[in-house]
Amino acid sequence: MNDSINKKTRREFLKDSTASAAAVTLGLSLAGSNTARAARSANEKIRVGFIGVGNRGTQLLYGFLKHDDAEVVALCDVYEPYLMRDYSKVDKGLRDSLGGRIPRMTEKLNDNVARYKDFRRLLDRKDIDAVVIGTPDHWHAIQTIMACQAEKDVYVEKPLSITIVEGRKMVEAAKRYNRVVQVGLHRRSSETYMQAVSDVKAGKIGKVTVARAYRISNMHPDGIGKYPDTTPPEGLDWDMWIGPRLERPYKDNLVLYKFRWWQSYSSQMANWGVHYCDAIRWALGEQAPISISAHGGRFAIDDDRTIPDTMEVIFELPKGTLLVFGQYEANGGPALVEGEVELRGTLGNLCCGSEGKSCKIIPTRGGQFQDSSLKIEPSEIKSMDGDLTVQHICNFLDCVKSRQKTNCDMETGHRSTTFALLANIALATKSRIEWDPKNERIIGNKKANNLLQYKYRKPWKLD
Repeated sequence: MNDSINKKTRREFLKDSTASAAAVTLGLSLAGSNTARAARSANEKIRVGFIGVGNRGTQLLYGFLKHDDAEVVALCDVYEPYLMRDYSKVDKGLRDSLGGRIPRMTEKLNDNVARYKDFRRLLDRKDIDAVVIGTPDHWHAIQTIMACQAEKDVYVEKPLSITIVEGRKMVEAAKRYNRVVQVGLHRRSSETYMQAVSDVKAGKIGKVTVARAYRISNMHPDGIGKYPDTTPPEGLDWDMWIGPRLERPYKDNLVLYKFRWWQSYSSQMANWGVHYCDAIRWALGEQAPISISAHGGRFAIDDDRTIPDTMEVIFELPKGTLLVFGQYEANGGPALVEGEVELRGTLGNLCCGSEGKSCKIIPTRGGQFQDSSLKIEPSEIKSMDGDLTVQHICNFLDCVKSRQKTNCDMETGHRSTTFALLANIALATKSRIEWDPKNERIIGNKKANNLLQYKYRKPWKLD
């Protein structure tokens, strides 16, 4: 993360930074020759194409439209009502199933915005500077790598990938083609979280031995429901939606948002857990876990999901901390005293509110045989943030211009996503995983290593 940029407002950075006006970085063209790519001026618009404009893709579209230096020039989606931005044409069965997760699509776009059903046609456009990838997780790697090859900068939603091998290939592609990439772990652009991280690293709560976070949503009794196999709704390219995954029948509770509960396309560990694992490892200055164990299953909800309704995972970190994440979808009520993330130190605890709305340091007393007096004073970090998605987009656009490193570059996003994917592997293999972060291999467990990647359905491949 570039702290010198983060400590300034966007306006100050664009005014003061010589990089935004004159810095040059070397890029590699598709033909393999070196080309000079100058940093853009502060007033120059970034021409952006969107791949996937459903629930999260629409939120990102709204976020980019808030920035005067971004120009939306193209959209791509495999579902025609989303592509044409027409809520009235969305299949009634999908509207009934997904409710508010179907975007209303009320944004105002220029009449000349191009529309594509095949993302490759969007990437063929030489006049597009950057692409935003808001597709299901199983598409992120192919689309990001191809975007890098097409010399586009990339904003890609979290989790970065659906396998660890994919993530490493994405990192390599960004480096090879000298691309600016922002992964959508938007707490990295929170000034409140930045201050909290600084406080933890300064030792204000002492040595942290346990950090915890939870995703709690009581989905009992019906969960995502049970639906029959059926024909896809009009306007959906089902084969393209499936992409590199194995061919299978269509279900109404699989696409558009509920794919989050199907392990072939996503998981709640990767959907929510990656946010919290990223924030915690950031605060602790850790790159990767050394061991992982996970427990859980479908304990109470009878629906079509292929992921657990209840899951608890423990990551052991190299410096001596346990990171605990719980996915509770069969019960409700808070698991923490307050907030979304808790770091428990020898002097006190740090609790961060939802998306960094505020962070509190709560002193604790000594226990058995120890001085029971408080060793630190309570304090609170007041929220300094607005919409974190908008702030994260702002950082991306700044970096596209300056060619600086984003708040959550590809390597950062990959390392945080690896936490979530290792948790899923530990649960799938019912084993405690010992992880080698340098070689990105699981030690002495062939069955678990086989889950680091899967075989793509033709014609898709991972270059």
